[in-house]
Amino acid sequence: MAVLNKGNVKTCEQLLEEFNSNAQPANAERIVFTGIGEKDVYNICAPFEDEGELVIAGRVESRDSEHSHVYFFVERNGKWVPRENAPVLELQDPFFTRIAGELIVGGVQIFPHPINAGQLGWRTVFYKGQSIAGLQEFAKGPDGMKDLRLVELKDGSIGVLTRPQGEKGGRGKIGWTRISSLAELTLDVINEAPLLEDQFIDEQWGGANEPHLLANGLVGVLGHMASFDEEGNRHYYPMVFALDPETGGISDMKLIATRSNFLPGPSKRPDLEDVVFSGGLVRRPDGSADIYAGISDAEAQKITIVDPFLQYER
Repeated sequence: MAVLNKGNVKTCEQLLEEFNSNAQPANAERIVFTGIGEKDVYNICAPFEDEGELVIAGRVESRDSEHSHVYFFVERNGKWVPRENAPVLELQDPFFTRIAGELIVGGVQIFPHPINAGQLGWRTVFYKGQSIAGLQEFAKGPDGMKDLRLVELKDGSIGVLTRPQGEKGGRGKIGWTRISSLAELTLDVINEAPLLEDQFIDEQWGGANEPHLLANGLVGVLGHMASFDEEGNRHYYPMVFALDPETGGISDMKLIATRSNFLPGPSKRPDLEDVVFSGGLVRRPDGSADIYAGISDAEAQKITIVDPFLQYER
């Protein structure tokens, strides 16, 4: 297995400087959704196959609201429309994977905060089934944790990427552990997952969006890192790193896109203009990859880049 080299923790600003000196992504394309009225569709996952056709799960909500639903869309004449008779989930920020032959779909569930009146709490919720039509809820993550992700490893065990906040994770840091089956996905296991070291400074944060099992058994992680500027605006950047599931060792993070690589467009709020939420990545046989992303919390786009995981498979 490849040896991963990890240096000192780097800030968003340092990684942005490194990114800007490299070849830039290309072929930005807006993904058009219809059939949902005036609502926005953003923070989508990458397309995946279900019952013989490609499907995209997307977060659907009004511009002035955080109360969203996840719809499953299929392509018709170049536009993506809600799939007939597919379930609609009361979630944000959908993701998918496959474990032991089953489809796993998840997202973020919001609820009234149990302590702070007028505020919302959140947790990650998981569904599984042979197809979208058969999805049934099977697990919930801890209250206050987004960006909880699963990946099936070469030996059939399951990698769990966590993102605690607060006393353990500050504004949000990534943790890692392994379980032997989905039955072991408990709150205790998730809460006790050790943090990956030297990924984020305390003033910044990040999370995993989509783990990929690589050809050599490493896990390639598509994620995001984020920061506030002095005016309180948010800056979200898609990033990747590799993780050795045997040792928990990781590589340095690398930015793979910025907001300026995508088409200009609307923003949910002024402080969200520079937000790219890495929804998913499709690797191509020609060494390229398509990133599917939520843009400025208002729309969805994709761009083409050099496959960022090839460097870890060499």
